[in-house]
Amino acid sequence: MSDTPSIGAFAIVPSNDLPNAIPFWERLGFARTGGSDDYLIMTGWGCEVHLIQAGSGAWRVPAEHNPFGVFIRAPDVDAIAARVDDLIIRPGGVLRHHEWGLYEVGIAGPDGLLVRVGWPSALIRA
Repeated sequence: MSDTPSIGAFAIVPSNDLPNAIPFWERLGFARTGGSDDYLIMTGWGCEVHLIQAGSGAWRVPAEHNPFGVFIRAPDVDAIAARVDDLIIRPGGVLRHHEWGLYEVGIAGPDGLLVRVGWPSALIRA
């Protein structure tokens, strides 16, 4: 992890199988930069995400209806999407400019996690 901490809010994403979630985040362009065996800190694209091993019972992630999602705000939307083209949610998650002003893509993550990557459309078109 960097010696200079970032200011911001970072998602803590539970995973039913933490070791198998790591390759997904690496494909997105993230690298492990800290943490422990059951809590990982991954950084990439100027962002940070924390991954934690989910528990059992009520603490298990309901993969069929996962309520969790992560939004990655980075100008490199096309480059990130190209890394995981086979995981893009189709038809609704394809790269496009949305009426809410973002150029974004929807990606299917581990345990049914929704990962959206986007950047303001006005800055993409500029």
